[in-house]
Amino acid sequence: MTKGILGKKVGMTQIFTENGELIPVTVIEATPNVVLQVKTVESDGYEAIQVGYQDKREVLSNKPAKGHVAKANTAPKRFIKEFNNVELGEYEVGQEIKVDVFQAGDIVDVTGTTKGHGFQGAIKRHGQSRGPMTHGSRYHRGPGSMGAASDPSRVFKGKKLAGRMGGDRVTIQNLEIVKVDADKNVILVKGNVPGAKKSLIEIKTAVKAAK
Repeated sequence: MTKGILGKKVGMTQIFTENGELIPVTVIEATPNVVLQVKTVESDGYEAIQVGYQDKREVLSNKPAKGHVAKANTAPKRFIKEFNNVELGEYEVGQEIKVDVFQAGDIVDVTGTTKGHGFQGAIKRHGQSRGPMTHGSRYHRGPGSMGAASDPSRVFKGKKLAGRMGGDRVTIQNLEIVKVDADKNVILVKGNVPGAKKSLIEIKTAVKAAK
């Protein structure tokens, strides 16, 4: 079954194992998540739990949102997500999910939103090569041939052109949890994860490990 928690990316650092091996890790701060709703097949058509993360001021919430979190006896939440394929019997409305739901050695999937880079050309966005810079080339950082002339008189879909880069929801699979610090609400994940500092991160049990 799936276990999951929402957190905030703090940054990267490195730690040493007992045998002296250096491991790069991403520090993720995950203050306790609150179960806002337990969804069942009878009431919602599917099974899942809805969790909320990071309190926000009540003035920023409307009346329905306040009523929803009031059932869990908690403050309005800035981020609300659902986790499927969970053991519903282990959760109840108002329960807190803490970092100790994971332990060192667990294999997880980490989801975040990549850094935005704005509008970029084909070289930076897709890693294409530039043209010759000398001998009168006059073609340096162009996107390449557009292809067709009168037939089919259009650019084929999927051609790698300039456009907005980044800001995509990306999941890195099968990352190892190196350490869990329950006192500081911190999880150390081996390697890097998508997203800028202070961005929302979703950690859940890896699909392969959950089977």
